[in-house]
Amino acid sequence: MTQTETHLDLSHRLVAGADNAPAILAPDRPTLTHGGLRGLIAATAERLHELGIGRGDRVAIVLPNGPEMATSFVAVAAAASTAPLNPAYRADELDFYLSDIGAKAILVSADENGPAVTVAERLGIAVLRLVVPASAPAGSFTIEGAAAGPHAASDMAGDGDIALLLHTSGTTSRPKLVPLSHANVAASARHIGATLGLTADDRCLNIMPLFHIHGLIAAVLSSLAAGGSIYCTPGFNALRFFQWLSDARPSWYTAVPTMHQAILPRAARNAEVLAAARLRFIRSSSASLPAQVMGELERTFGCPVIESYGMTEAAHQMASNRLPPGLRKPSSVGASAGPEVAVMAPDGRLMSPGETGEIVIRGPNVTAGYEKNPDANATAFAHGWFHTGDQGVLDEDGYLRVTGRLKEIINRGGEKISPLEVDDVLMDHPAVAQVVTFAMPHDKLGEEVAAAVVLREGMSASESDIRAHAATRLADFKVPRKVLILDEIPQGATGKLQRIGLAAKLGL
Repeated sequence: MTQTETHLDLSHRLVAGADNAPAILAPDRPTLTHGGLRGLIAATAERLHELGIGRGDRVAIVLPNGPEMATSFVAVAAAASTAPLNPAYRADELDFYLSDIGAKAILVSADENGPAVTVAERLGIAVLRLVVPASAPAGSFTIEGAAAGPHAASDMAGDGDIALLLHTSGTTSRPKLVPLSHANVAASARHIGATLGLTADDRCLNIMPLFHIHGLIAAVLSSLAAGGSIYCTPGFNALRFFQWLSDARPSWYTAVPTMHQAILPRAARNAEVLAAARLRFIRSSSASLPAQVMGELERTFGCPVIESYGMTEAAHQMASNRLPPGLRKPSSVGASAGPEVAVMAPDGRLMSPGETGEIVIRGPNVTAGYEKNPDANATAFAHGWFHTGDQGVLDEDGYLRVTGRLKEIINRGGEKISPLEVDDVLMDHPAVAQVVTFAMPHDKLGEEVAAAVVLREGMSASESDIRAHAATRLADFKVPRKVLILDEIPQGATGKLQRIGLAAKLGL
């Protein structure tokens, strides 16, 4: 494949709309078209080459959520490799991530002078500054900074080149570095677009952080690859959601369950916006969506809710429920939606419907392997499939129910308990708005069942009320011995509730 063909392949495959079709929108900004975005990709590549950055070089992107975060990811990846990082990271975290990535340059806002700049300079990493011209369309930028080396070859990235580097969450161990090729991310964007029937008429309201696989691929790349558009917000804010819904006129939005749960209580105060909304569907991913929340979302917004299952190593989507008239099963993450999905026994045997085991996948969107981590790769890719670390069961329709992370299964004196099963029962209590079940240490049993609960606004319930409710539906050994009623459950950077380490965080 020639250099020109590769360039056309990437920019037209990932930014596929007509020249004058809207691509990037943002509050109080003019719209950037698909043609304008393709021009930005070409200009950014030329500028990076001038600054000594080309194919295989790694650029960490540390920017706030918004249109420039979306476009810089797409534009920089066309010429080099991107590594979006959480702008809230502290100096020691940045030191680890920038070193582990092997960043040649870091891209920050024009006025950024925080730890990202200090750490980069100390590590000898070139600091590039993203400048937004006055009155420019949403997502437009230029890059300023000193060269990182001699002028780079003007090749554009190809299918086998790394487009995106992200770390796993590392809740129990050192985070693992996941390289995703252009072929991986293009396949995932294509899979999501096909599952959701995305077209040039669709617009996604993005409230997800863009340093995470969910926002980058499900919101940004799947929309652009379908010729559609994204309304880029500054990040999730339940108080501003309905204003954005009114301004953006999206056909869909995607979020984690905690975001959906924060939006729902504000719906009644925004009846006019709801009545005028043109949502075709709502998508939920990155954590289990309680069936009760799915039902409330569908009643509130009057459209189907599509729960999907994704992870970083799969460039996001692995399985998904289907839009009507396809099957949509509450408490299921759906059928295979891109890669092959199976359930495997510890000896490598693929299991039959109804049998519980580890969820495994293989397909064009799956990473070729963790970087600099042969031990993790030997385990993760055993028996010719990628092992997700999740436990689940397939039904006769090929629909998958995730029963928990293998590391999160509670072992109470030899009795194995799925925290998701307990969550589901507690969510049926009329006063419970949010719940996360987790293991707490026990001197004799090893682990005991505990639950953190947030109550619905204006409602009350005691620990004994909630335990009594659980006892009507669960075997005694599964009933939480400790129920903590909180104003808020601690969340990770992407809004996911984290079971591992929660006992320590809550002083148990």
